[in-house]
Amino acid sequence: MSRARDFRPPSPHPTGARPPALPKEAVPQHVAIIMDGNGRWAKQRGLPRTAGHTAGEAALFDVIEGALELGVKYISAYAFSTENWKRSPDEVRFLMNFNREVIHRRRDEFHEMGIRVRWAGRRPRLWRSVISELEYAEQLTRHNDKLTFTMCVNYGGRAEIADAAARIAEDVAAGRLKADRISEKTFARYLDEPDLPDVDLMVRSSGEMRTSNFMIWQAAYAEFVSVDTLWPDFDRRHLWYACEVFAKRDRRFGGAIPNPVVPTLTT
Repeated sequence: MSRARDFRPPSPHPTGARPPALPKEAVPQHVAIIMDGNGRWAKQRGLPRTAGHTAGEAALFDVIEGALELGVKYISAYAFSTENWKRSPDEVRFLMNFNREVIHRRRDEFHEMGIRVRWAGRRPRLWRSVISELEYAEQLTRHNDKLTFTMCVNYGGRAEIADAAARIAEDVAAGRLKADRISEKTFARYLDEPDLPDVDLMVRSSGEMRTSNFMIWQAAYAEFVSVDTLWPDFDRRHLWYACEVFAKRDRRFGGAIPNPVVPTLTT
């Protein structure tokens, strides 16, 4: 009988900060993160935009460690969108190299902490070297279950839905699927990561209030929290704050509790 692996615990925050004491049922299972503000952070300091992306790596790793401490089971990070190809060729080239290097540098640490790495996104246009690093990290960490970290690279919510619809159409045309049997549950099986649970909490740094085409299907009923901190200055304490806000929300999923009716006195 094989012995269970001993996983390295998350490193403590430099300030000694500890996660809030939230009831287990109040902790979001799946947190989607829009890492926004790298360019503005760099501009404020007279630095090139790429310096902001570089500084954001430490922020992401700290947030993941904080998620482990709090008991969040899934983190999905918007690393490169299908729209980011519109940026300058130099920035796109930097981001391709940077995403490849981040996953290469961090994969062993993720594995040591019991983190499973996944990738969501389109293959076309994405550098083969980036795909190779992501696939290697997926294979290395496939049996880990402390937390699932999904890198969304060359990802777009609309693109994911369109690609799923195309695969469904192929299966209907081939007779493998009946059109009148397609349900929301059926559709979800054709998404990039069909076993990924719905997003409970979507967090965006930098104070912006847009979801920016991120996990449109999975986040249909997500709570949204915007934090007025640029991504390179973000850390696990900001994640914990967002989770505390989430814990106070009343999630009804379209349902409602009847309003109490106070009987009126008749004379």
